[in-house]
Amino acid sequence: MRTTITIDDHLLEELKKRAARAGTTVSRLIEDAVRSTLGPSQAAPKRDFRLVTFGGTGRFTDVDLDKTSRLLEHDDISRFSDH
Repeated sequence: MRTTITIDDHLLEELKKRAARAGTTVSRLIEDAVRSTLGPSQAAPKRDFRLVTFGGTGRFTDVDLDKTSRLLEHDDISRFSDH
């Protein structure tokens, strides 16, 4: 987004020099300075998370994870075939 700001001439010259040395733009330097001033965004507070599990071995006995391509093919056929 474009905007106009009033800035001291000496400060602008220093910004231009620093941008040239850093291989970046004056706009990028100003954006970085504003981000730094604003600090990290206020994320929503984290809530406790509880994973609900059910007993057993934790895996399906009919699923062979070494043959995933067959599982994916079966899934595609059941999802996209006309039956």
